[in-house]
Parts: sequence; structure tokens; C-alpha cells
Amino acid sequence: MFPLNPTIRRDDCLTDDEFYAFCQANPTLRIEREADGQIIFEMPTNTKTGLKNADLIAEVVFWNRKTKLGLVADSSAAFTLPDTSVRAPDVSWISHERWNALSDLDQDKFAKVCPDFVIELFFDTDEKYTLPKKMEKYLQNGVRLGWTIDPFTQQTTIYRPDSESEVVSFADVLTGEDILPGFALRLRDLL
Repeated sequence: MFPLNPTIRRDDCLTDDEFYAFCQANPTLRIEREADGQIIFEMPTNTKTGLKNADLIAEVVFWNRKTKLGLVADSSAAFTLPDTSVRAPDVSWISHERWNALSDLDQDKFAKVCPDFVIELFFDTDEKYTLPKKMEKYLQNGVRLGWTIDPFTQQTTIYRPDSESEVVSFADVLTGEDILPGFALRLRDLL
């Protein structure tokens, strides 16, 4: 086991199995990993943000139950992206096709696949510097649609591969486009 050890050097990169064991040994921590092996400790969100996350997850789950097109995960589910970074989006959706292409072993750890769709919800105003970069990394690794939702400015930024990001207000209705067909979300009603 790898209990939290603050003396780990930056040049000590953990293998996928070692990183998984490290996370299992520290289950109360929210941990992600950069492509260069740097381990990132994220603080838990505040209660208000957690309540908003639950509403967002519920909306995607209700849509998915009707369509049965894939699987929905919350921020406790991590994915190993093609660049080897490990991320746990606030909300993620993955098609059955991509999920079923994984081995049972991959499905039981931090699945080596990038979700089709992700949502990241700002819980701190400082995230305006980190979440857009994080979303760009998701796109580089195969996300087909992503949203960063900012309740402070009441704006959402929509990310799509090979196009500029688009900022919309909470008065607008977000759609799942061709990634989540038929999905619509009016943030004004939720947040």
C-alpha cells in the first residue's frame, strides 16, 4: 500500500497500478494525475457545489435511463486518458460502445478510456484559470462535448473538438447535440 507520503519526489512517477494502489490507500482524498506523472490533490467541493453537482448528475442520469445509450459517472469515478493523465470529471458520460470495448480488468480500475461527454462545475472563482486548461486536455484526449459551468458569472462554456469554445448564459438551454441526442438542460431551473 502507498499511504500518503509527502516526501514523494516529482521525478518518482508511479505506474498505473501503483497509482491505483496509492488512491486505494488514501480513499478519503480526491486525487488526479497529470500526464507527466504529477499527482494533484483536490479539495472537496463545498456543500452548495455538491448539491448542484447532484442536480446535474440527476439530469444526465434521467436522460440516460430513457435512451439507454451509455453510462453516467460522478466525480468519484476516474478515467485514465490516452495521455496517461487520470481525471475524475464532476459528471461524465461514456457510450456503451466505448465502455464495452474495454477489458474487465480496465473496467475495474481507472478505465483506460476518455468519456464522450464531461461537465466540470466551478466551485471556486480561482478555477477560471484551471478548468479551461483541464477541458482542453479532455478534448485532446477524445472528449466529444464538454461544459464548464460557472455559477458565479452564470455562464457556461461549451467545448467541442476542432472548434472554438462558446460561452452561453444560464438563460440559454444547453443541448447534448449529437453526442447526447435529445438531452436538454436549462441551468436557470437547476442552479
